[in-house]
Amino acid sequence: MPFIPHTEEDVSAMLGAIGAASIEDLFDEIPPALKTGKLKDVPDGLPEMAVARLMQERASRDGFWSSFIGAGVYEHHIPAAIWQITTRGEFYSAYTPYQAEASQGTLQLIYEYQTMMTRLTGLDVSNASLYDGASALAEAVLMAVRSHKTSRRVLIPKTVHPIYRRVVDTTVRNQGIELVELDYDPATGKTLLPNDPGSFAGLAIPQPNFFGVLEDVHALTDWAHDKGALAIALVNPTTLAVLEAPGQWGTKGADIAVGEGQPLGAPMASGGPYFGFMCCRQGFVRQMPGRIVGRTVDLDGKPGFSLTLQAREQHIRRSKATSNICTNQGLVVTAATQYMALLGPQGLAKVASASHANTVALAGRLAAIPGVTRAFASPFFHEVVLKLNDSAKDVLRALRAQGILGGLDISGRYPELGQAILVCATETKTAADLDHYVQQMERILSKRREAPPCAYKS
Repeated sequence: MPFIPHTEEDVSAMLGAIGAASIEDLFDEIPPALKTGKLKDVPDGLPEMAVARLMQERASRDGFWSSFIGAGVYEHHIPAAIWQITTRGEFYSAYTPYQAEASQGTLQLIYEYQTMMTRLTGLDVSNASLYDGASALAEAVLMAVRSHKTSRRVLIPKTVHPIYRRVVDTTVRNQGIELVELDYDPATGKTLLPNDPGSFAGLAIPQPNFFGVLEDVHALTDWAHDKGALAIALVNPTTLAVLEAPGQWGTKGADIAVGEGQPLGAPMASGGPYFGFMCCRQGFVRQMPGRIVGRTVDLDGKPGFSLTLQAREQHIRRSKATSNICTNQGLVVTAATQYMALLGPQGLAKVASASHANTVALAGRLAAIPGVTRAFASPFFHEVVLKLNDSAKDVLRALRAQGILGGLDISGRYPELGQAILVCATETKTAADLDHYVQQMERILSKRREAPPCAYKS
C-alpha cells in the first residue's frame, strides 16, 4: 500500500483552489534546463524490505577503501558510545531550544559544548555553532569588518582552503568588502606578508594551513594587531590538543577562532552534515553571529540555562541581526560534546599525536621513492604536500585500483607546484596500511617509468 497522504481528489481540490492546472505548474519559475526529469536509477515505490535490500546491494558496490585524503574532512575513530548517546530520543528529536523551560537538557549540553570550545581555543566566548567551517570563516570576516568600522578590506592567505576562500568571497562580494589574497613562500609553504598592506580589518591565519604546514602564528598575530586589525584563527580542533591555543598566539592572542568541527566525532558521511565552531574574545561577543547559551539562576536560586543576547538574532530582529545565519548543527554538536567528554584532554592529545606520527612516517617513506619529493621544508601536522614526477591524476587512479584513496590532486588549484598531491594520515591508519600504500606507490611509479608513453594502464 503506498503511503501517500493525499488522494487524487484532494490534489485536484487544492489545485483548483489556487488556480493551478497541475502540480508541475507550481514550479514553472524553474528554468527547464535545471530540471532533471525522472530519476532513472531510482525505482518506483517498493516495499520496505525490498528498499532495504536494494540499499545494501548498492552500498556494497562502494567496497572498502583505505583513505589518505584529508583536505578539511578527516577519518578519525569514533567510539561506538558517541552516536549511541547522540541518537537517544531526548537529543535526536530535540529542536532549536527557543522555549528554555522545555529545553533545559539541550541547553545544558550546548552550554557544556561552549565551555569545551573556549577551553580548546583559549578564548572567552563560544557560540552554539554555525553551519560549517567555511561559513564560520565568512562570518568571522564580517565580524572583523563590523568591529573595525573604518576598513572593509580583509587579508586571506592563499594557504587557506580553496573552498573556504570561495565561500567567503560568495558571502561578502556584494557587501562592499574586499578580500586581498596573500601569497606563500614556495620553499616553506608559509604565508608571506605584504610590505605595505594598507588599511585592513582582519587577517585570516590558518593553523595548520591547507598544505598541512604550521604557520608562524605568533608573528602573524602580532603583525595584524600592530596594523590595527583583528587576527582570525582558522584552526583544526584536533590540533588544539597539542598546539598552542589561538588565545595564546602572539602578545595578545587571536581575536576570533573558527574552524570545522567534523574531526570531533562526526563521520565523513560523503560530505556532511558537519558544523562550524566560533569563539572570540569577550570584547567582540556582541558582534558574534549564531546562538549563545547562558547559565543563570531562577527566582528560587536554582541554576538554569537559556539563549542569551537574542536581540541580535535573525528570529528576533532580522533587520538588525549581525547575520542572517542562525543555523546551529545541533545534533552534530551533541556528538562533538560527547566525543570531547569521552576522550578528555589526554585522549584528544593521543589522537593528535598518533595522526602526526603516522603522517611523518608516511611522508618520509614516500619521499624516499624516486620521483616523489616533499613540496615544503616546514613542520606539518597530519597532512603533507608531495610533488610527483608523473601525472598526479594517473597515479591516484592507479592507487585507487588497489583500494587506496591516495590523496587529493591539488595540481589544478596550485599549478605552480606542478604535479602535486595532498596526503593525510590519521590515528586510524595501521603500520600495515602505511606499508601497503608505500609498496603500491613504489610499484606504480616504477612500472610507469619502465612503460613506453601511454602504454601503462592502471
